[in-house]
Amino acid sequence: MRVWIAGLTFLGSAFAADTHAPQVTFNKDILPILQKNCQTCHRPGQIAPMSFLSYQSTRPWAKSMKTAVVTRKMPPWFADPQFGHFANDRSLQQSDIDTISKWADSGAPEGDAKDAPVAVTWPADGWGIQPDIVIEGPSFTVPAHPPGNVVEWMYITVPSGITKDTWITSMEIRPSQVDVTHHICVVFRPHTDDVKYNTPVWADRPRDEQGNAEASAAGVNGRGIPEDVRKGNGNEGCYVPGQAAQDYRIHNAAKMLRAGTDIVFQMHYTPNGKEVVDHPRIGLTVAKEEPQQRYVSFGISSPNDAKSFAIPPNDPNWESPPAIAEFTADVDLVYMSPHMHVRGKDMTYVLTYPDGETETVLSVPHYDFNWQLGYYPVKPIHIPKGTRLTVTAHYDNSANNKFNPDPNRTVYYGDMNWEEMMFPFFSVVVDKDVDPKKLMRVVRGLKADGA
Repeated sequence: MRVWIAGLTFLGSAFAADTHAPQVTFNKDILPILQKNCQTCHRPGQIAPMSFLSYQSTRPWAKSMKTAVVTRKMPPWFADPQFGHFANDRSLQQSDIDTISKWADSGAPEGDAKDAPVAVTWPADGWGIQPDIVIEGPSFTVPAHPPGNVVEWMYITVPSGITKDTWITSMEIRPSQVDVTHHICVVFRPHTDDVKYNTPVWADRPRDEQGNAEASAAGVNGRGIPEDVRKGNGNEGCYVPGQAAQDYRIHNAAKMLRAGTDIVFQMHYTPNGKEVVDHPRIGLTVAKEEPQQRYVSFGISSPNDAKSFAIPPNDPNWESPPAIAEFTADVDLVYMSPHMHVRGKDMTYVLTYPDGETETVLSVPHYDFNWQLGYYPVKPIHIPKGTRLTVTAHYDNSANNKFNPDPNRTVYYGDMNWEEMMFPFFSVVVDKDVDPKKLMRVVRGLKADGA
């Protein structure tokens, strides 16, 4: 009997302690998590479909929030924590997940307004950066139902309006119609008298009725990049789902935008059955004084001819040929971003130093085409001259891949979502006086020039 009474007393004490536990409220407990991890996307003008700036806009989504964080669907983050630490890691700690779950389960109370942290001052008009200069891009009508549902990559040149040499410290590319925008990249190109502004240029590629390019058209030579664009300095920056802005200020670095430069927009749209007009813009911030370091962007590709890059039907784990580059000067690696299409499965960046030591600097074991994130190391990774970067990737062309439009066909390298790519981006910083053209050479694969 004494044992039973003791047990009853213990249970009663535990129950009493639970009933007096502090209530989890929006203002005190949830809003700080949202400010740190979610509001970058969940605010007006950004990619998320709902705003988490206020209790009123957040409360209807409480249960959905719980499900998303418990399953770690949100916030999107795909880097393997075993390799590297990243400054923009917004993944939630387990304690944050537990807090959101308790809040949703308890009726999502608002709490006392006095407990709320000071609101974050976000850039106006939905920008991720607050631009000093806004450059208007070309307008383009994306048709609802083009033949084969294909709008080939196109290139449209506009004047930058820059009248003096300008060091830019961040860049953001913003399409107005994100639902149909696969990507938009920009190239800075010296002005020539023969340029035709606001005139789309593209190359038709032979395709079947389903919009698939013929194998003979696979690879970079089939992309139809206009010759005048090839004379430019490569991609300076891109918009892809999941990222739009790159900020060089954290490294005291900048890019040079020369007076009179023209800007070539590389535009790729995926029609969704509704005709829309996209009007992208570029936002730039400008250095108040000359920077000490230059920010240089690169992209390299695996070999992409039809013989080298052909994913067999129903293959769940096809390994592409690697992309390999060698640094021909000392640099600091500050950014990495994998790019594949809907069959992309994983991508890994490995450095091999001159002494033979290897280091995995980024592993993305569960690539998601819908969230093509960039990864910023907490500390720049110093890379001495002679170091090689080897990037490998795998693809799931099986029926188990829910995004796979057709597991029963061979998939070649190509521009459209239902074709494939293996294109790792990365950026480095160097002394401002270093020639960006002399930083890297491709050992295997293909390169987009440094920018």
